[in-house]
Amino acid sequence: MPSIGSLDRRITIERFVEAGRNAFNEPVANWTSVGSFWARRGDVSDGERQASGAIDSFLASRFVVRSNSVTRTVTPVHRIIYDGVIWNIQGVKEANEGRFRFIEITAVRDADGN
Repeated sequence: MPSIGSLDRRITIERFVEAGRNAFNEPVANWTSVGSFWARRGDVSDGERQASGAIDSFLASRFVVRSNSVTRTVTPVHRIIYDGVIWNIQGVKEANEGRFRFIEITAVRDADGN
């Protein structure tokens, strides 16, 4: 079970809000911060990535945050900003540790940091 002291990284969670449409009728992105949270980060192992069929060059990590009214609403529509890098959220679930205390967010970023 993670302790509060193990949440040693500061992440920002942003939500996509459609600000309109461009000439090609594509949504124009407007990212709005929903909050900044303390998190624990753990990289997904190579074995797990191979088992899921991932072949691309990217880094996948799990961010564990405290469960609260904001973090319980996080979905793949959101993204994480950590260390100046954008992480795209792939999945969100209640962490196994504790009862409704932590949320586990799986996110990916390109290998080159984009």
